[in-house]
Amino acid sequence: MEERFNGKYDYPYVFLNEEEFGADFKQQTSASTKSHTMYGLISNEHWSLPSWLGQEDFDAARARMKQAGVLYADKASYHFMCRFYSGFFHQHPLLQEFDYYWRMEPDVHYYCDLDYDPFVFMEERGIHYGFVITVLELPKTIPSLWNTTRGFMDKYAASLPKQNLMDFVTSGDDYNLCHFWSNFEIGSFSFLRSKEYQAYFDYLDKANGFFMERWGDAPVHSLAAAMFLNKSQVHHFQDIGYRHNSFTHCPARLRNNCACDAMKSVDFHTPSFGVCHKRWSAVAGLPHDL
Repeated sequence: MEERFNGKYDYPYVFLNEEEFGADFKQQTSASTKSHTMYGLISNEHWSLPSWLGQEDFDAARARMKQAGVLYADKASYHFMCRFYSGFFHQHPLLQEFDYYWRMEPDVHYYCDLDYDPFVFMEERGIHYGFVITVLELPKTIPSLWNTTRGFMDKYAASLPKQNLMDFVTSGDDYNLCHFWSNFEIGSFSFLRSKEYQAYFDYLDKANGFFMERWGDAPVHSLAAAMFLNKSQVHHFQDIGYRHNSFTHCPARLRNNCACDAMKSVDFHTPSFGVCHKRWSAVAGLPHDL
């Protein structure tokens, strides 16, 4: 991040954790950048079970999901993380001064130089959400998310804009599982703090799917963007090359000193990933030249 982008633009880094950061972590991260670094504690209210859900029910659900092979479902912290990113991180006191965010996670590697400011780019064009990779969600993680979302849409039909992106996430009347992979995302806080988004999260939260199932923040953000935004308000940053775990996006055309091989990009070589990129290109009216 420093070498490819922020060394030139000097934006602050905000680190959030459910436990206090140690002195060594603060020293090492602050020494790695000339930018301002801030360290925040996530409140217990935002990293725990909601008051209406019991621990025994959660433990039983995790055991059931582990037996069924649901990825990460046995890890309580993963459930807390998904709920936090879905409904609470934009409420953190350290983030209130900011209008946009660039989400960073461990084990994310950036491959290309970025010589323009994506925050200014988004603000000037009225863009509220930016992504690099779009993939299919694992069906076992979200068995009731779509029906719950449809219940929300029925209840709040009057508040849903007619110009939206539902064609990207649906095939017929069903969710097609396409979502924006949220270990990279750049977004506007005004979108996440809007009354429409908050109403959607509250509706989902009461359904208990973050704990009784393993709903992720990525499909939640994606379904919200599909409901509340239009194609001019979501942008595919094709020129940002990055890797997380085994998945890589490497630009084929919009390349700027990229240290990666475009022919190894998931967009081209894995049908279950490429289908969502092609669908986005079709919905957004863009050529499929990643």
